[in-house]
Amino acid sequence: MFGPIQFLVDLVLVFYYIAESVVLCLIPSKFRVKDISGQIALVTGAGGGIGRLLAVGLAKQGCRIVCWDVAPQANEETVRVLRSIGAEAYAYQVDLTKKEDIYRVAAATKRDVGQINILVNNAGVVTGKNLLECTDEQILRTFDVNTLAHFWTVKSFLPDMIKQGKGHIVTVASLAGMNGANRLVDYCASKFAAVGFDESLRAELMVEGHSGIKTTVVCPYFVRTPLFAGIKSKVVPVLEAEQVAEEAIKSILTDEPICIVPRYLSLMMVLKSLMPIKVMNASFNAFGLGETMNAFEGPKTKYL
Repeated sequence: MFGPIQFLVDLVLVFYYIAESVVLCLIPSKFRVKDISGQIALVTGAGGGIGRLLAVGLAKQGCRIVCWDVAPQANEETVRVLRSIGAEAYAYQVDLTKKEDIYRVAAATKRDVGQINILVNNAGVVTGKNLLECTDEQILRTFDVNTLAHFWTVKSFLPDMIKQGKGHIVTVASLAGMNGANRLVDYCASKFAAVGFDESLRAELMVEGHSGIKTTVVCPYFVRTPLFAGIKSKVVPVLEAEQVAEEAIKSILTDEPICIVPRYLSLMMVLKSLMPIKVMNASFNAFGLGETMNAFEGPKTKYL
């Protein structure tokens, strides 16, 4: 029950955890990693881009990998790559826009492979159009894949994690889930929702006492993948997919709740909460963020 004593205890913990975070920053990550060898990791959107790199990176940590993707040939290629490095890997075709398909394939995955220990919700789509140019179907697809699919996958695998008392749920979102951008209204809104999903889920797990289940949200700047083919950035360099995958896996291994790539853009989140909107708008223009999507070549989505 809440009272003065509990308030003081919580206040002490606030300062303790602030000090702890400072100390942890001074300790190289290689001394803080956990062992995930032998665990089963599921990666959605594993058929290419960041998803394939995450699957390979987790395999190198000793995980057995389950690859989900709507494109069977690309997914099978990822499995071939994984098996070529000696990893145990499985491919499942799944349409993340269909809740029933997710539940069906989740049941098959658990029956065939086993209980999932690490769930990586990575799959994403983008339209790259102004709001009024987006069809209703495109907007719904964006939310189905980028947001709602996370609900159905977590509902499929979280109960087993709770029974085991451990697990890790990874949400690959975006800095577009923390800052709005033109020609990305549907995408940004879906990623804001994904960031909120992770934060709320983390709070829920904490309140319910499931301390062994960790969550990580990955928020990269624009990444050079087929999803964002052709984009250009005036000041902040467009990221390579390898860098994002490497930082994401590092965050998984160290149970880091939030992974912003590049990490120096974390400062932007602090400034956003302090600066007037007009200042943020001027910064938006100064960094050329209004022009980033001008050379966008169109969505390379697998969802038609």
